Amino acid sequence: MEIFGVDIGGSGIKGAPVDLEEGDLAQERCKVLTPHPATPDAVADGVKEVVDHFGWTGPVGVTFPGVVTDGTTIRTAANVDKSWIDTDARVLLGDRLGGLPVTVVNDADAAGVAEMHFGAGRHRRGTVILLTFGTGIGSALFVDGVLVPNTELGHLELHGHEAEKRASSKAKEDHGLSWDEWAHRVQKYLAHVEMLFSPELFIIGGGVSRKSHKFLPRIEGIKAEIVPAQLQNNAGIVGAAMRAATGA
Repeated sequence: MEIFGVDIGGSGIKGAPVDLEEGDLAQERCKVLTPHPATPDAVADGVKEVVDHFGWTGPVGVTFPGVVTDGTTIRTAANVDKSWIDTDARVLLGDRLGGLPVTVVNDADAAGVAEMHFGAGRHRRGTVILLTFGTGIGSALFVDGVLVPNTELGHLELHGHEAEKRASSKAKEDHGLSWDEWAHRVQKYLAHVEMLFSPELFIIGGGVSRKSHKFLPRIEGIKAEIVPAQLQNNAGIVGAAMRAATGA
């Protein structure tokens, strides 16, 4: 069974049909740049471009980088235009896609669902936290495999700053940090999250996960196991399709 997944990020909008039996992309993904400003209409146009690239006519799952309630309404918009707040994203995107059924979910939650079912969190019990490092820091919290939605742990305060402003992969680029310097910031962030939630496992996702060998070995003093996301930066697309398949 194939369902289409789209992952809206602060820098790119990417999507592809997903094979839900294999938990992987059925075709090579299409990616367009996230417009700036990332207004609802402009982003909806980008989503349409990605979906139209494949001539897709079935259900579509879409991730959003912010709090999503009732599968429709956007409550926060840290890394896209603030005009998204209180937007019914399911209606907006469904209309733009010509009436296709659309399911909307928080981006990190989608990635976490995919990793827990197909990836690094499979068969893991206890408290598991997936963190996506990209334009910001997304989070997905699971207790015995059950998702606690919309945790947004990237906005925790760390040494007087919002954590994602100091430890996201964008912060690494913006501040010209070496892998050692950035790993030190990530370590401080993980220690703070570990103090609050005492997870058994951290899963590190986002685009930087494909370079995990450059920074994970440099992180010390964390009691929880730390592993890279197995689905890497495709986890959001897969998770979005999984949610669309259930209509949740």
